[in-house]
Amino acid sequence: MAELLKVRNLRIGAHVSPPGEAPHDVTIVDDVSFDLAKGRVLGLIGESGAGKSTIGLSTLGYGRGSVAITGGTVELAGTNLVGLGPSRLRRIRGAKVAYVAQSAAASFNPAFRLEDQIVEASLKHRVMSREAALAKAKDLFRTLGLPDPENFGRRYPHQVSGGQLQRAMTAMALLPSPDLIVFDEPTTALDVTTQIDVLVAIKRAIEETHTAAIYVTHDLAVVAQVADDIMVLRHGKTVEYGSARQILEEPKEDYTQRLVSMRHFGKDEAPDQLGRLLSVDHVEAGYPSGLTVLNGVSLHLPKGQTLAVVGESGSGKSTLARVITGLLPPRHGRVVFAGRELPPKLSQRSRDDLRRIQMIYQMADTAMNPRQTVGDIIGRPLAFYFGLRGAKKRDRVASLLEAIELRAEFAGRYPAELSGGQKQRVAIARALAAEPEVILCDEPTSALDPLVADGILKLLMKLQAETHVSYLFITHDIATVRAIADSVAVMHRGRLVRFGPKSRVLAPPFDDYTDLLLKSVPEMRIGWLEAVRNARRMAAAGN
Repeated sequence: MAELLKVRNLRIGAHVSPPGEAPHDVTIVDDVSFDLAKGRVLGLIGESGAGKSTIGLSTLGYGRGSVAITGGTVELAGTNLVGLGPSRLRRIRGAKVAYVAQSAAASFNPAFRLEDQIVEASLKHRVMSREAALAKAKDLFRTLGLPDPENFGRRYPHQVSGGQLQRAMTAMALLPSPDLIVFDEPTTALDVTTQIDVLVAIKRAIEETHTAAIYVTHDLAVVAQVADDIMVLRHGKTVEYGSARQILEEPKEDYTQRLVSMRHFGKDEAPDQLGRLLSVDHVEAGYPSGLTVLNGVSLHLPKGQTLAVVGESGSGKSTLARVITGLLPPRHGRVVFAGRELPPKLSQRSRDDLRRIQMIYQMADTAMNPRQTVGDIIGRPLAFYFGLRGAKKRDRVASLLEAIELRAEFAGRYPAELSGGQKQRVAIARALAAEPEVILCDEPTSALDPLVADGILKLLMKLQAETHVSYLFITHDIATVRAIADSVAVMHRGRLVRFGPKSRVLAPPFDDYTDLLLKSVPEMRIGWLEAVRNARRMAAAGN
């Protein structure tokens, strides 16, 4: 089979100017080579900073910021993209090679209808007329399983769901019939049920159009469902490269073996011996627009235990956390903490109320002031709640850094000088600084690579064993639930559909939604997605 894409000895570097350091050159991708034929999919997997997205973008002859190809060749259909001028690259991008970004919501212009944006590249490259492009777009909407394909394109981005928007971006990439599509983590931000729809749609579209694809992700279970071959990357170098089956079933390198054997630990349920610490009783909540998000939700969290709250996007998980913290007063119902009803509004709560319930956010990047050092970030609650100053505060910051397994000298660093996992550890230390009794964890590992996320979960479990802190852990990752939870609450469209000990909630018989949720968790085996797709076809045929 003739190779469409030939990458040889690819080296990519950047010129950086870190705070407090002299400007210098760094190597991001070092001596990477691979081939890709039409109709086949190459999965690029590895931790954050491994060079996955950088390699994907190199097939468009593109580097973000100061990033540039410094060596090797990238041949697309016989043309070496390295060194091509801007005008020739513009003729290739969007026509011969297309790109599907991680966040479709951030990539579409909210001021224009979807169809106008989806056909834009095809019209710009004069691939077809507007009428032909709109007709083909409707065919792609059908292929991708989008609702009402005749009129879907008339909607604006805010009028469709995240999963639908991600498939719309895939339609935009497929429309000019490119030779190659680069999928850059297209399902990372999606719930497992939505992720399945997008994966099925992507696989079907690739099969029907016979395009080649590069699929960038940090989730080995996901890439195993769509890739023919997989390249494992770390620190910009190739760790292992082979067929998807070989990588999953017979990995040769230690790093790959660790990825394949991920999350083989689990927490035994703790008996409820210390009573309820936090209770939510018949809470109804919504927003000023009149939208009701929570409907009669009741659940409780014992001291020293972990309650996992699971459900798809829009189910009310994060809204529940806002009610508990007082950021969103409920319309009805109450929040009871340590036997006392908490004031519904944040402004009405005492300083001690605030101290005892802390929060760890999903995106540590946006939850920390980039102009403050780690010492300042962790030290602020120490000063606010306990009045610590000077040497006492520095010593306590150092002990908190030790607790999260970071060295004391990290106190002098800024967030930009930390990895994603280190930032999330700092966010944990900031929460611990208040000496809380409950920490609300809002998807704190969903944006992290598997091995880094694993380390964060193990750290949280270790800290719970040492301090008896309780966690309300919001997630859509069932593997995380199995690993850390004592009890589980399943939410769907603002209602609590299942609640109780983990062993009971995750065991049959299931309600329809919990059954769908559990069946949508990707399994690390070849053919799993195909089995799901066949089961859905049979179910549809039966109806």
